[in-house]
Amino acid sequence: MLLSKILKARRKENFLGTVSINFRPIDGSYGGMNVFVQQISRWLENRGYQVIYELRPEVDVIFVVHPWMTHIDPYSFEDVKAFKDAHPAVKILLRINECDKRKNTHHMDQWLSQWESIASHTYFISTWLRDYHADLWFDKKRPHSIIYNGADPRIFHPIGSANYDGHTPLRIVTHHWSDNPMKGYADYERLDAMIASGAISDVEFLVIGRWPADIKWQATLTHGAAHGVELATLLRGCHVYLTGSNWEPCGMHHVEGIQCGLPVIYHRQGGGIVEHAQRYGLEYTEDLGSVIENMRSQYADYRRKVLQSAPASGDDMCLRAIDIIQQLCVA
Repeated sequence: MLLSKILKARRKENFLGTVSINFRPIDGSYGGMNVFVQQISRWLENRGYQVIYELRPEVDVIFVVHPWMTHIDPYSFEDVKAFKDAHPAVKILLRINECDKRKNTHHMDQWLSQWESIASHTYFISTWLRDYHADLWFDKKRPHSIIYNGADPRIFHPIGSANYDGHTPLRIVTHHWSDNPMKGYADYERLDAMIASGAISDVEFLVIGRWPADIKWQATLTHGAAHGVELATLLRGCHVYLTGSNWEPCGMHHVEGIQCGLPVIYHRQGGGIVEHAQRYGLEYTEDLGSVIENMRSQYADYRRKVLQSAPASGDDMCLRAIDIIQQLCVA
C-alpha cells in the first residue's frame, strides 16, 4: 500500500493534477462539445495538468462534460459512481450544457439530475439554463457557477472581417453541426423564400454545416461542415450572423460569429443565447424580414459594439473552469 502511494506521487510530480474528461475529442467538425473539449484540454495541459480520457487511479478530478453515452464517450455514470466509491478523494466537476426543452426530448433533465447527485461542483453555461433546471430539480444552494461559452480567439477574431457599407448585398450567415429542427431551420427556409421571391432585396444568405435532408434551398448559398480557420474565414466574409435556435442552453455558433466581428440577429425564444447576444444585435420572432432591414440601417452601431466590447472568449471560459478545477484539487 505504501509503495503504491509513493509510485502514484512520483507519477504526479510533473503535473499539478490529473483531470479525466468523459469525452474524447476528434479531429474535424463535430459540434460545439468537440470544440470545447479541444480548448479546455489544451489549456489544462498548458497550465501543467495531465489530461486523460479514461479512469485511472491517479485521477484527481473527473470533468463530466457529456452526460450521455456515445461511441466517443469513454465511460458512463455507473463507471464514475463505482470509481468514486473506490476512490473517495476524487472530485467531480459537472458541466451542464443541455436540457430537454432544447432537444425536445424527455430524458436529458433526468440524466443531468443523476450526474449532479455525485458532483462536487456544477457549472452551467448560462443563467437561463441554471434557472430552467432550478425550476425542475436543481438546488441553487448547491456549489455551482455560470460560465458562458467562448471560442478560441486565435482563430475566431474580427481582424480582416467584412464591413457592410450599404453598397453591396447584406451577407447573412449561420452554421450548425446539428440538423435538429430546434436550430431554427424553419426560419432559415423562410428567409430563403423571401430572397427567392424578391420579398427582401440586396440580401445574401449562407448556410454552413448540415441541415434537414428535406430542405430544398432556392436562393441560399451553402457550404458543407467547416471548423477552425476555414469556418472563421467564411464567417469573416459575411456581415451579420443569424441564429434561429430555440431554447439553446448557450450555444457556440453565435459566439463564433460575434467573435469574428458580426452583429447578431437572434430569436426571442433563444434561451441562453438571448442573455449572451442581446448587447450585440436584434431579436426577432415572426418579423424576421423587418428585423433584417432594421439591422441594415443600424449596422454601424452594432458593428461598433461588437468590436469595442466583444464577449468573453474561449480563453476566459477555460481560465474560469481551470480555477474551479484548481480549487477542487486543493480541497
